[in-house]
Amino acid sequence: MSLATSPTLRRLPEPAAALQLIKPITWFPPMWAYLCGAVSSGASPAGQWVLVLLGVILAGPIVCGMSQAANDWCDRHVDAINEPDRPIPSGRIPGRWGLWIALAMTVLSLFVGYQLGPFGFGATILGVAAAWAYSAEPIRAKRSGWWGPGLCGLAYETLPWVTGAAVLSAGAPSIQILVIAVLYGLGAHGIMTLNDFKAIEGDRQMGLRSLPVTLGPDRAARMACIIMAVPQAAVVGLLVWWDKPLHALGVAAMLAVQLAAMRVLLRDPEGKTPWYQGMGILFYISGMMIAAFALRGL
Repeated sequence: MSLATSPTLRRLPEPAAALQLIKPITWFPPMWAYLCGAVSSGASPAGQWVLVLLGVILAGPIVCGMSQAANDWCDRHVDAINEPDRPIPSGRIPGRWGLWIALAMTVLSLFVGYQLGPFGFGATILGVAAAWAYSAEPIRAKRSGWWGPGLCGLAYETLPWVTGAAVLSAGAPSIQILVIAVLYGLGAHGIMTLNDFKAIEGDRQMGLRSLPVTLGPDRAARMACIIMAVPQAAVVGLLVWWDKPLHALGVAAMLAVQLAAMRVLLRDPEGKTPWYQGMGILFYISGMMIAAFALRGL
């Protein structure tokens, strides 16, 4: 390696590393949740496509991307143990550039959120605050295997869902929308717990009490499955109560596939977690959209 390309002497971030820092693969859940909110509002998208598109971009590339940059900056010491090839510990994003990127995207988030009106701007403030509270001192909610994934799940699923419904309907969402959005946000706690499996060693060394660290992989995986399944079962029951039996059947079918996948996951939690994240979560988010269409018809 020449001196000109040595990461220890790099002064500017690599463009590819900057993109890796904001983790595009993580953008989809909040973008999807915002779309679920827009659908559940019952509002016609005619003439409101700008609000839909702007909200999706805000929820995914901007706010979620900002949260990932903030998390990587605050986790740079943990990543040096778990994933030394990450952009910051590898030196491809040198100095304090990771922090500057996170702060710049925080400002961009608030600017774009302001364009969505009072509901969108208020939700953006909450989303930005949640992102920093999750990763940064002195709060650093991710130190707890209970509060951290809970905050993250509500910020990834509940908040963008409620925001999409509020922005498209230009008013406060119905109680039914709020309840379903909260249930799916609570269920996402289990998804976030599974995401912690890849960082067990680094979390243990740095004193982060994720559930895989405090409970062990087997018990943590069982707990994650319960947390994912129970809210969805509640959604099925509510849809039946609200006289939406076909939608309830659809969500129940999505849950049944997940339960089958969970049996595979629990045989080898550490080995099968990446597989479950790629397959089981697909049916979780599919159930979200089915529920959104049910809410649209209430």
